[in-house]
Amino acid sequence: MAKCAFIGLGVMGYPMAGFLKKADHEVRVWNRTAQKATDWAEQYGGVAADTIEAAVADCDLVFACVGDDPDVRAIATPAFAAMKAGAVFVDHTTASAALARELAKTAKARQLGFVDAPVSGGQAGAEAGQLTIMCGGHEVDFARAEPVMAVYAKAITLMGEAGAGQLTKMVNQICIAGVVEGLAEGLHFAKRAGLDGERVIEAISKGAAQSWQMENRYQTMLRGEFDFGFAVDWMRKDLRITLEEARENGARLPVAALVDQFYADVQAMGGKRWDTSSLIARLEKD
Repeated sequence: MAKCAFIGLGVMGYPMAGFLKKADHEVRVWNRTAQKATDWAEQYGGVAADTIEAAVADCDLVFACVGDDPDVRAIATPAFAAMKAGAVFVDHTTASAALARELAKTAKARQLGFVDAPVSGGQAGAEAGQLTIMCGGHEVDFARAEPVMAVYAKAITLMGEAGAGQLTKMVNQICIAGVVEGLAEGLHFAKRAGLDGERVIEAISKGAAQSWQMENRYQTMLRGEFDFGFAVDWMRKDLRITLEEARENGARLPVAALVDQFYADVQAMGGKRWDTSSLIARLEKD
């Protein structure tokens, strides 16, 4: 069993760290809000550390799942300084590929490993231990982290060198943005046309229109319920990172850019914490 630290106990990190403990790994946790770490330790039996340095000391693997590039930098700096030589830092945050490359270089200089490992599957996937993880980094570091990550994942793939995991997550978000908007428009059209939304989905969901979003979100979208997953604020953060990367590499993302603006409209409606399926609310706004 490995000695692990987990930094960041949000809706994703909290259950992910729990799966590590359930698998009998030694786990120390740290969270910016200390009470969350205390609650986790009481629930799972691990250790709530007072500082990042105390959490990562002597650990073989340090996992992180926080918010954005500045948050990752804020925890990586003290973590790298306190980690033992040969330990591997695994960042599950969806952040920029440039940051992943920067941290990989810094880690190497300190004789540490680094893997950027953003996840897909949302809160439900984290709670079920069924996440998809896209990784970037050296094969040796990935090989050490992969069997440990497997306790909360259904698929883990090494995509290439540092940053490749983050780039793959960007592709994931590009694809999701278009699918959710298409589903929102389809359901909105069905309502306006006087069709029964449930029967429409029954008719089309076994054909080419089928998607995870359709199977898992159409009912709540029809009911106008948007408290079932990844928040609009976080999707806009992901799309911002993606569009910045596209400007650098010359990729043309007209649909992703448009959907990003649609999510800005949802935010203006008060939907910052609604889940991403709330695009339909924008279409049905009076």
